[in-house]
Amino acid sequence: MPYGPEPQTSGARRQGTLAAVVMMAALAVPYGPQGFQQQVALMLQGSALAPFIAMQARLAEGRARAEQIDFLQAELDSLIAETATQAALADENRELREILGLGDRAGPRFLAATVLRPGTPGSESMFLVDVGAEQGIAEGAPVVSARGLVGRILEVRPRSAVGMDWTHPDFRASGMLADGTAFGLVENMRGEFREEDRLMLNGTAYHETAPRGGLVVTSGLGGVFPRGIPVGRIDATAEVQGSWRKSYWLQPLVDPGAVTHVLVETSAGGSDVTDMWMGDAAVAVADSAAAR
Repeated sequence: MPYGPEPQTSGARRQGTLAAVVMMAALAVPYGPQGFQQQVALMLQGSALAPFIAMQARLAEGRARAEQIDFLQAELDSLIAETATQAALADENRELREILGLGDRAGPRFLAATVLRPGTPGSESMFLVDVGAEQGIAEGAPVVSARGLVGRILEVRPRSAVGMDWTHPDFRASGMLADGTAFGLVENMRGEFREEDRLMLNGTAYHETAPRGGLVVTSGLGGVFPRGIPVGRIDATAEVQGSWRKSYWLQPLVDPGAVTHVLVETSAGGSDVTDMWMGDAAVAVADSAAAR
């Protein structure tokens, strides 16, 4: 006669008996004396219910920690938002101080304006300024910042104007090295993405060498822009055509997307504005911005 299954049967019987005893005790406890109920409760808390009580404590502790994490995360988010706001205000204050200094040097020839971006598809290279014909703004007027050339006005309205910055595919400016040793045409070269747009000094004479880091300014040729507005610095040789022409990549001095305050030319006041930037801290500011 086989004896293998008997231990399992005996174990099952013991479990069933224990379950029956626990059930009877559970039914009897509510009708017992108060002291007996407390003793049973203490016994269960220290034996059968101990794992459940410990689990409940861990769950409560986990919920408390989750609430604390949510609170700390909210505090961190608030601190980050406040810090970002303060940084933005500091940048705007710095830009305002720079443009005010430039405006003092420019005199009445240039008028301070605020830049607004349309934000519509296809208008990434366009901007609005809050000055127009009533303030003496004309089509083709150069738009500058404390760091250099931003762009020019395309359309003038009574109290506002539409302009394009140097990232526009139609942007052109006659340029030269600040020391006058090389001349060419500054134009925008579109990249696959807008962040890859670059400036090029095109068509310089082959025998004229533009050193890396050399400052390029508007030359005043063609009458579109006055002479002396900083545009960028020589970054690298872009192309050599035979033995008669070279082109150079430029590191722009102005990030058009970050500009919020500008000066717009109001009337012709001469063909040279070199003194507004050259020999001043504004060039050093532009250099540090380009380095970043």
